[in-house]
Amino acid sequence: MSISTGKVAGEDLFAKATAAADELYSFRDNYFPLSPEERVSKLQIQSDLALQILDTIPIEKRKLPLQRATYEYLRGKVLDVVPVYKKEAEDHLSKAVKLNPSLVDAWLCLGNCIWKKGDLNAAKNCFTFALSKGPNKNILCQLSMLERKLAQDAENPEEVVDESIKHAREAITLDVKDGYSWYNLGNAFLTSFFVTGAWDHNKLLQSLKAYQNAERDEKMKSNPDLYYNCATVNKYLENYERALTGFEAAALMDPGLNAMEDARMMVVLLDKLDYLLRGQSKAKRLSSLSSSLATVDLSPSYKRATMDRLSEGLNKGYAIIGKVLFFAKNESLAPLYYVLSDSSHTFYVISVYGIRSDAIKEGDQVTLLEPFNRFVDFSWKGKLYQFKSVRVDFVEQVLVNGKCLSPHHAVRTSIYAQLKA
Repeated sequence: MSISTGKVAGEDLFAKATAAADELYSFRDNYFPLSPEERVSKLQIQSDLALQILDTIPIEKRKLPLQRATYEYLRGKVLDVVPVYKKEAEDHLSKAVKLNPSLVDAWLCLGNCIWKKGDLNAAKNCFTFALSKGPNKNILCQLSMLERKLAQDAENPEEVVDESIKHAREAITLDVKDGYSWYNLGNAFLTSFFVTGAWDHNKLLQSLKAYQNAERDEKMKSNPDLYYNCATVNKYLENYERALTGFEAAALMDPGLNAMEDARMMVVLLDKLDYLLRGQSKAKRLSSLSSSLATVDLSPSYKRATMDRLSEGLNKGYAIIGKVLFFAKNESLAPLYYVLSDSSHTFYVISVYGIRSDAIKEGDQVTLLEPFNRFVDFSWKGKLYQFKSVRVDFVEQVLVNGKCLSPHHAVRTSIYAQLKA
């Protein structure tokens, strides 16, 4: 940023200061060094330069209430660019909205500033008041994001997240091509997946579709959080190769996301599953397998099948029965992974969502109703991963040792840390 020393009309100086503030925030959104401290330091330097540009506006050009409001807003906005709360920024932004209550951008900045202070309800009041001045996609997105934060401590988190989805959708109706609004909707659906028990993969599919729409906006291609969250969705959809590719892309753009750790954990899990599946010949794990599976009674509404008879995807009207050979410990909270074998000695993996870890144990006989089957087949870093997998989303899909699981085996898995922004 360079500071002009020439005499410029007051309006031009305000335009120049506004452009400097916008450039500052663009820098913030696209600068991701290895060290967070380096990022804050650089932001502070750029912020100081923007303040110098703002100070070139003569006092006589900021005497009228609307001029003064704009000046206070820009000063507060520039000061608030750093991640931590600054009282000085709040003071300037508060002055701006008092001088001009219709200055919607100032309400947006004030809400963000107060949010950093930890006063979430006051921040929400700022966004809500700004919306009373008229529809605004930026305000709606911030309100949607704030509601997801509020849901973490709410007695009714599902309802709060539903409000977040509603506001995210409203933002899109105002500008259907805005990538950030689509990204925000993807985040809302992903949060809904977590707070409702981390089992409803339809929410994941809605999230993925929103992220794909976001990627069509050129300016979103430099947003590492989009790649990270999209990779997270693919992880829970068990699109392992896409997830690994996404985590690596996010890590290259912003090392501070720690996305390489997510990729590492996934590879460790896949290697463990591969090792357990290749240990198929352990006789003691297979003793009396066929006879024990043959005695299971099934409802007439289900046709018994083995893994090699299943189609890719949902198999309505079918049931498969297997013995749990191994529990594969996983660093993530969900899902739980088990290696099973059916009566034909076909080995497969089940990934279990929304069910407590003590519901299924090694040695148990597990019946899966209407199994959702897929064949995982991809290479990563020169290693081939191939295995059959069945996804289990809720307790009603499972019989353990011939018995239904009780409702207390259902579990809500809230994993807010998995979501960025």
